Amino acid sequence: MKKFLLAFSLLLAAATQAEVLPLRAQATVVNELLAERFDTVLPAAMAQTGIDMWVVVSREYNEDPVLKTMLPAEWLNARRRTILVFYRDGASGKVERLAVARYNVGNSIKAAWDMKKFPNQWDALVDIIKTRNPNRIGLNTSAHFGHADGIDHTEYSELLAALPAAFKPRVVSAEPLAVRWLETRTEREMQIYPQLISATHKIIEEGFSERVITPGITTSEDVVWWFRQKIRDLGYDTWFHPSVEIQRQDTQRANPDVITPGDLLHVDIGITYLRLNTDIQQHAYVLKPGETAAPAALAQAFVRANRVQDILLSHFKEGRSGNAVLAASLQQARAEGLQPTIYTHPIGYHGHAAGPAIGMWDAQGGVPGSGDDMLRPRTAYSIELNAASDLPGWREPVRMMLEEDAYFDASGVRYINGRQRQLLLLPRPSLSVE
Repeated sequence: MKKFLLAFSLLLAAATQAEVLPLRAQATVVNELLAERFDTVLPAAMAQTGIDMWVVVSREYNEDPVLKTMLPAEWLNARRRTILVFYRDGASGKVERLAVARYNVGNSIKAAWDMKKFPNQWDALVDIIKTRNPNRIGLNTSAHFGHADGIDHTEYSELLAALPAAFKPRVVSAEPLAVRWLETRTEREMQIYPQLISATHKIIEEGFSERVITPGITTSEDVVWWFRQKIRDLGYDTWFHPSVEIQRQDTQRANPDVITPGDLLHVDIGITYLRLNTDIQQHAYVLKPGETAAPAALAQAFVRANRVQDILLSHFKEGRSGNAVLAASLQQARAEGLQPTIYTHPIGYHGHAAGPAIGMWDAQGGVPGSGDDMLRPRTAYSIELNAASDLPGWREPVRMMLEEDAYFDASGVRYINGRQRQLLLLPRPSLSVE
């Protein structure tokens, strides 16, 4: 049996590792995805928002979050001052992509700075603007989305100072354009995303197993750092430090961080790969001696959390605001006798991404600004929430905190790689030694 378990563990690890491309191949994929986005996502987003010129500017090591997503894989940062200009011709619908920089920015954005003619970089930008005569010049300023507020004070001030007076009134916030660029997922990205979420699920399954946890010895912090190391060893990155929490009936323990039988474990974890991010929360139960399943009360509490997920997804409708989805979902869940808290958010280029917020843990009445944004198709969300249950023998309500990534398009909303439907068990009954 021990040889079988070791072989099974090695096979699982090998299967997970096989999903990660070498760095050079990753760069190829990232650049292909970016080229596709420039050809498809950008023109549509500019047409939808009515911004015919988008100027994205950053200095090295102080990059606009949007600009970071537009750099080729070989560019880890901007170079000196990098200015990107996207101009959409209203007649043809074609988008011109220019860099007021010393170099081409990858293969998709061509350098357009004649340094002999315009020694001053701002003068070169102004020449491009005057030549094309845009009606609306979008700059990345935003009160509600940090992702769309990336132009810093110095760059904004210098750009406005260089801009001829006739063009100053044409400057507008590029917030809606930046949000659409960041939130819209392409068909190929959605072919890749399931692999990334599957890898996250596999990491959780291994971390919440007897291969990692020995009840009575292993601490929650041990498991946290195992997750962090595992992510790195497999070749992924993470966009936040994982967390592992314990809920238990007996809260009076000499060492409350040591995992013991009867504990309900919770993990919050996310990985980054090919510039996409996951955000997953799941639960596991540590079996007591003689148990082969979680207590019925805990299992039923988990079912209630699944029900809140179902209710939330049923209210996803194109053109409905995040706040409207939140209010309708909470109302229905409470009417069914559930105790929900909903804090769902977009995901994609960022873990907490641009787009409509559907609640926050401390804002169940709605989120001003980002919660007023509307749901649009071809967007991804972390369906994040919890359902509290008052259980006999538990001093405090048990909260089943779930988070799974989903995709929303014209056909509706679906989990990208499924969701947790029941508690993970530790040790796994199927691997128990007879």
